[in-house]
Amino acid sequence: MLDDNRLERFESEYERSIVEMADPKLFQDQRRAREVARRHKELEAIVSKYRQIKAAEEDLEAASELARGAEPAEKEFLIAESEGIETRLEQLRGELEVLLLPRDPNDGRNVILEIRGAEGGEEANLFAKVLAEMYQRFAERMGWKVEILSSDPSDMGGYNSISLLVKGEDAWRRLKHEAGPHRVQRVPVTETQGRVHTSSATVTALPEADEVEVEIDPSDLRIDVYRSTGPGGQSVNTTDSAVRITHIPSGIVVAMQDEKSQIQNRAKALQVLRARLLKAEQDRVSEEMSKTRRSQIGGGGRSEKIRTYNFKENRVTDHRIRLTLYRLDQILMGDLDEISDALLLDERSRLLLGDAEE
Repeated sequence: MLDDNRLERFESEYERSIVEMADPKLFQDQRRAREVARRHKELEAIVSKYRQIKAAEEDLEAASELARGAEPAEKEFLIAESEGIETRLEQLRGELEVLLLPRDPNDGRNVILEIRGAEGGEEANLFAKVLAEMYQRFAERMGWKVEILSSDPSDMGGYNSISLLVKGEDAWRRLKHEAGPHRVQRVPVTETQGRVHTSSATVTALPEADEVEVEIDPSDLRIDVYRSTGPGGQSVNTTDSAVRITHIPSGIVVAMQDEKSQIQNRAKALQVLRARLLKAEQDRVSEEMSKTRRSQIGGGGRSEKIRTYNFKENRVTDHRIRLTLYRLDQILMGDLDEISDALLLDERSRLLLGDAEE
C-alpha cells in the first residue's frame, strides 16, 4: 500500500534538491554536491512515477464522472477507457513500489573486482584469467569502461590475482552479485590423461570510493617501494617503481607494480585502499566485517561456490537461484545478461517479500 504522505515528502525533498543544485555555493563542498546529486537522481524516478499515478487517478475520476451522465454509446466507451486507466494505474503502482524498496547505498558507483586463483593450483590461476576476460567482455557489452589496476601473472599465463576497475552507472548493481567463489570443472592443460579436474577462483566486489569519502591520514600508512617482478619472480624493471602500501590501523595491504611510474602505482594503490576501507566501514555498520567478507569469498574452497562452470557439458549453474544454462561458451564471451537479470529479479523479490513481512 502506497503512503501518500511519504510520497508527498519525497516530492517536497525533490523540489528542494532542484533549488540546492542550482546554487553555485553547493559545489564548494564536493562531498555534499555528490550527495545531493545522487539523492536528486534517486528521487527524480520516484517523483516522476508518483506524478504519473496522480495524473492517471485524475483521468480515472474524470472518466468515471462523465460516464455517470453519458448516453449509452458514450458510456460504453468511457467505461472501457476507465478500465484501461485502472490497468495502467496498477502497473504504475507496482513500478513505484519497486522504486521505494531499500536502495543499496553503493548503487551508481564504479566497481573494483579482485579476482584470485584459489583452490586447484595453476589451474585455478588459469581460471582466474578466464573470469577476468569474461567480465571485461561483459563490460564491453554493457558499455562500461574497464581499467586493469593490477595483475600478478602466474607461471603458465594465468593470474595469481588481478584487479579491474569497472566504470559504469549500472556496474555496481550488477557486478556485486559476482562476488564469491566460482568453481570450474574441466580438463586442465596440464592433464595428460584427459581427466576432469575441479578448481576454484574467488571474486571480490568493492565499491570505488571518492577521495573525500575516505580520508586517509598519511601517518597511518607504511609505504615500501621495490622492483617489479614477473612470473617466476624475475625482475621486469630496473627501478624501484612497484609500491606496497600498508594501512597500519586496519592491517590492509595493497601492492601495485603494473605501471612504470612509482607515482602512478602509488595512486592506484591508494585508489584500491580507499575502496577496501569504504567497504570495511560499510560492513562494520551493517554487520561484523569478517563475516561479510567471508560471505563474499568464503574460504575459496570448491564446496563453497556461488556458481559452477562445467566445460564438458557446456553448462553454467548459479547455485543461489538454481539457474542452469547450457551455453557456457557464450557466457564466457561476456553474455552474462540472463544470469545478471535473474539475480537482480531475485534480489528484488527478496526485498519485496521482506517489505511485505514488515
